[in-house]
Amino acid sequence: MRGIRIGKNRGTAGIVACIATIALVSGCSSSGGKSSEADSGDGGGGGPAVNTPRLKIAMVTHSGEGDTFWDIVQSGAKQAARKDNVDFLYANDKEAGGQAELVQSFVDKKVDGIVVTLAKPEAMKNVLGKAAAAGIPVVTINSGAEFSADFRALGHIGQDESVAGEAVGEELARRGKKKALCVIHEQGNVSLEQRCAGVRKTFGGTVETLNVEGTNAPAAQSSVSAKLQASKDIDTVVTLSAPVAAVSVQAKRDAGSKAEVNTFDLNAEVVKRLKAKEIGFSVDQQPYLQGYLAVDALWLHKTNGNVVGGGKPVLTGPAIVTEKDVPDLEKYTARGTR
Repeated sequence: MRGIRIGKNRGTAGIVACIATIALVSGCSSSGGKSSEADSGDGGGGGPAVNTPRLKIAMVTHSGEGDTFWDIVQSGAKQAARKDNVDFLYANDKEAGGQAELVQSFVDKKVDGIVVTLAKPEAMKNVLGKAAAAGIPVVTINSGAEFSADFRALGHIGQDESVAGEAVGEELARRGKKKALCVIHEQGNVSLEQRCAGVRKTFGGTVETLNVEGTNAPAAQSSVSAKLQASKDIDTVVTLSAPVAAVSVQAKRDAGSKAEVNTFDLNAEVVKRLKAKEIGFSVDQQPYLQGYLAVDALWLHKTNGNVVGGGKPVLTGPAIVTEKDVPDLEKYTARGTR
């Protein structure tokens, strides 16, 4: 596994290394991709490892149906919740307005803290202002890092998407690629746009973008296949999520294309395809850490007044993984932590 060098002005990545060790002390659980408003179970296992007061922490994401990335985020959050004596609630809506309404519902319930994604930040600004006014601390994860402080969050946990995109562009250039197709699976998501822009910045070759419906696998596969059939000179497909990577492998076959498929994000299916050399490399932003550290950060703030990262972004990636990393990754993905 190769970490990506990140400039000092990009955030406080160093803090992750020591906290990450805590995150993997014991096993974890996975709830699967849930679309229900709340998952209030503590995930099973033994009792909490602390004697601090019981807290209620909610997480609201922009996840669509079937996106396994968020299963891994929840797995980390639930592990931290068990350790921290936290009642963990989860809700998601791929539509920005619906996501804001879910946050408002948790504000109304007077939870002790909220974890939220900022894929479409403007839709979240007002409701996060209401959370702050109600004295409910917020930690943002995954997307919209540059908006986190302005929205009065304690901090942000995730990867720098521009840096991650630049790393992919450099890797593609190193592999001798000339024309890339960057597949955006959620139109209007600022983080996905930053990834493609980062690829374009450092690649040196041509980068085209293609918008697909990430929650509709057959339609996404058809769109990628059609584009590869129409543009025979595309020699690499860059997908921005693990599920779209899998359908793009099949789309490549359908189109009779020789393009190399590479992707952001990781799951068991991507690891399987890395092993089979059907995917060249993946950019891992460690979603387990995003869930774990977010819950832990809110617990630390509520019980000890800590602000993890001093209010600066805490980076969980990126790192490029290839078939050489498969033996370790197979163990981690089997238990739902990568």
